[in-house]
Amino acid sequence: MKRITIITGALLLGLFAVPCQAGSDEFAPRSDGFIRDWLLLAPIQLAADADGAEAIEKNQIPDEGLQKPKAGDKVTVRGKELTWKKAKAADYFLDLNAICNAETEKTVGYAVTYVRAEEERKNLRLKMGSNDEGKVFLNGKLLLKATEGRALDQDSDTARDVTLNKGINVVVFKIVNEGGSDWQGCLRFTDASDKAVTNLVIRLEP
Repeated sequence: MKRITIITGALLLGLFAVPCQAGSDEFAPRSDGFIRDWLLLAPIQLAADADGAEAIEKNQIPDEGLQKPKAGDKVTVRGKELTWKKAKAADYFLDLNAICNAETEKTVGYAVTYVRAEEERKNLRLKMGSNDEGKVFLNGKLLLKATEGRALDQDSDTARDVTLNKGINVVVFKIVNEGGSDWQGCLRFTDASDKAVTNLVIRLEP
């Protein structure tokens, strides 16, 4: 039985992936609203007998929901130095194994993006899909969490009554891979009638 926690409330707040092209620092969501441009920290290797449900609950990096990285920032996890890198999904989802150029098991990845709204946007929905477990923070607030292994589907989980602040909003997306060839995640905003929100600016710097 799939265990999913959805946290709601008005807040104040590819088939493969390829590196972003240098030059532009602002992007748009896809026409269906999916965010393709991210900063990634991956793979964080877990123990061979690690449980995905436990891994999604545990901070693999300090203050995981409050991350505000820039490309090139370095983090040491379990004695290994990792670097936040730019990545762009070729499809609606991030393919983390493709980004890492390896088929991983028992791994965790963090994806961060900065969403700029020209004005406050209320009554939005935030929709997540993940393979396997997933968790999403918006401006430091936990909105979505899926705690069991699963295949990727669009909009598997929905947080309602979401508010984007005017200006920069920080999205932190955590994805756990329990094993197998697929390690993926997708995220988008829609309005209250499930129409994709595309008039947002996606940035890779705060």
